Amino acid sequence: MDTMADEGLQGNEKIEAAILALQQEPTQEMLAHALTVIRQRMREKGQWIVAVEPVPGAPMQLKQLQTADGKAWWYAFTSFEESLKGAEQVKSTFLAEIDKLFDAALTVPDIQGIILNHWSRTIQLDKHLIRIIKP
Repeated sequence: MDTMADEGLQGNEKIEAAILALQQEPTQEMLAHALTVIRQRMREKGQWIVAVEPVPGAPMQLKQLQTADGKAWWYAFTSFEESLKGAEQVKSTFLAEIDKLFDAALTVPDIQGIILNHWSRTIQLDKHLIRIIKP
């Protein structure tokens, strides 16, 4: 484990492992396991790296990703390594508590949810799945 990683990110490798297992065996049981691991990290006050778009004179806005169906999603990463895997370099980021990020996603009507690690070990957490994770 990277000892230089931010303390809030330590433990997120469990999420990455659960997502990989889900990708290898896409069953309801593996999805339930991945959601349980995310819930556990949320309860441990875990954090994710969130990309932001600095807008001069306005509050920071979370970057959005548009999927092929035209829907907008926020995206986040479990580690700095995951954020560097894609072709597009993420320029501005901050750490957000998983719990607070979920709360925010649930209140923004135009957002479908959060895509975690959209370049590699990916899971799309729509609002339905977020409500399952949150108590």
